[in-house]
Amino acid sequence: MFGFELSMIWAVLIAVAVFLYVALDGFDLGVGILFPFAKDANERDQMQAAIAPVWDGNETWLVLGGGGLFAAFPKAYGALMPALYAPIILMLLALIFRGVAFEFRHHGRGRGKAFWTAAFAGGSLVAAFAQGLVLGGFIQGVKLEHGVFAGGPLDWLTPFSLLVAASIVAGYSLLGAAWLVFKSEGALFERARGWVKQGVLLTAMAMGAVSLATLNVDPRVTARWGLTMTSVDWPVFLRLAPLPIIAGALCLLLWRGAEARRHLQPYLYAVGLFAIGYLGLAISLWPYIVPFAMTPAQAASADNALQLMLWGALPMLPIILGYTAYVYWIFRAKVSSDAAYH
Repeated sequence: MFGFELSMIWAVLIAVAVFLYVALDGFDLGVGILFPFAKDANERDQMQAAIAPVWDGNETWLVLGGGGLFAAFPKAYGALMPALYAPIILMLLALIFRGVAFEFRHHGRGRGKAFWTAAFAGGSLVAAFAQGLVLGGFIQGVKLEHGVFAGGPLDWLTPFSLLVAASIVAGYSLLGAAWLVFKSEGALFERARGWVKQGVLLTAMAMGAVSLATLNVDPRVTARWGLTMTSVDWPVFLRLAPLPIIAGALCLLLWRGAEARRHLQPYLYAVGLFAIGYLGLAISLWPYIVPFAMTPAQAASADNALQLMLWGALPMLPIILGYTAYVYWIFRAKVSSDAAYH
């Protein structure tokens, strides 16, 4: 029982780290995706300045999530990585290329600056799309035999994973637009308000499509929501019905926040929308850490290893969270219309 509790604690820690990565790095990837829609180079400079103090620190949570999976759940790591090598490598290459472009863009002149601008936008788009492919491949499950991946190298490439990837791009664009509403002023603030409203519509449609498609991934997912091919388990369905209702309410609040020229509220509502989607996904896949083949207890390291790592993680997490909060507080001011990243 103690080992089960340790494995669940680590599963929750990794899930929280992944969500923090999505909520934080998602907005700066979204800003990059929106780069081509800026009016001119000065406006793109302002967009870059809006994420400059925090963008690299946001990726800490991706390292924590991946490293935690490797250390705490080596069997799950060994099963998932071979199944998702291609999109994961694509994501990492795009993040590296995007990071280089971010640092080099403000040094470029003429064609050089145009190249690094395109590289930053392209890297952001590819990284977001690749993350969606990873998520889609994960949700649909991987083929295992005796705990070892036994599928093909392109099993992840399906219409479902492509739908999830497009949805992630739409969602990150919404996060990026909402962040720009919070951080920008002048013409960019007005433009970002419009992007938020467009992003709400796209994200709502994408979430609805992915939710319906996920119900058809596996009969256990359908049953988890109280649905079968011929009937509805109303007590189960009604207990979970508030999730889509809350998601719809958050979409409405996002739209109204942009209309009312709110500053921080749209971003907070967007994060809340992602949280609802994340919770719905957790409910759909419970209790598997490798859908639909391996639970946390089955995939976990030895109890003594989990306990030792937990003693190291528990004091470090508040320090990382505190430092992150401090950085965001220090750089909370809006960037002016003549801002440039230095």
